[in-house]
Amino acid sequence: QVTLVESGGGLVQSGDSLRLSCVGSGRTFQKYAVGWFRQTPGKAREFLTLIEWFRTEVADSVKGRFTISRDHAKNTVYLQMNSLQPEDTAVYYCAADQLADDLRAGVPDFWGQGTQVTVST
Repeated sequence: QVTLVESGGGLVQSGDSLRLSCVGSGRTFQKYAVGWFRQTPGKAREFLTLIEWFRTEVADSVKGRFTISRDHAKNTVYLQMNSLQPEDTAVYYCAADQLADDLRAGVPDFWGQGTQVTVST
């Protein structure tokens, strides 16, 4: 069993940066691929990026602006978001699965509760 807790969301202005954190619990957490998604009302959850050991994938929609990283000692995965725009406003979720394919497809074993990011003009 893995529990994920996101933090770091908030209200920022256009052009600002923000770093989200996802702390995982469970003895096997380090073996899991971890990813970030976002969702706005009425839309499907959107895959953003994932990290599997030291391999990363980034969706084209955020490539060059969002970076994922992982601190195994702290059981934490980060999402660094730069040059934020109003269209980045969403609830951001982290998720974990032992299979990167399932994570990327949006059907991971575990989800966090989400953290709201709001970008004002």
